[in-house]
Amino acid sequence: MSNENAAPAATEPIPLTAALASFDALWSPRIVTRVNDYDVRVAKVADEHVWHVHEDTDEFFLVLDGTLHIALRDSGSGSERSVTLEQGAVFVVPRGVWHLPRSSGGASILLFEPSGTSTVGDAHDAVPAHVDVTTGHALGA
Repeated sequence: MSNENAAPAATEPIPLTAALASFDALWSPRIVTRVNDYDVRVAKVADEHVWHVHEDTDEFFLVLDGTLHIALRDSGSGSERSVTLEQGAVFVVPRGVWHLPRSSGGASILLFEPSGTSTVGDAHDAVPAHVDVTTGHALGA
């Protein structure tokens, strides 16, 4: 998948604190750099995102600041569970698992996804109007 918004591989170090300070939009990731065919994205999050599923790719989360909760729904039974990620924690939502990220106090996260992957997956609830892009903006855009 190609992504015209994708940043090239970094040729200089990129301070993540500076990258995060360069925007305020919630749930609208910025592409910091690329690794092979993957985007390294940062996002600011607060409240709930949307229930969604990625059918063909896992979704990697690293919490840089704050706390992130991810509700997970079993597709067979419909039962739900939730995981809590504190600062520095990582979690991978396996492909095919419906999930709902949320953060009551706000958080900053790093995502590692194939370029062009939508942050709302292949199927999802309605995307809120404040989410202006789901495949990431180039950093500084």
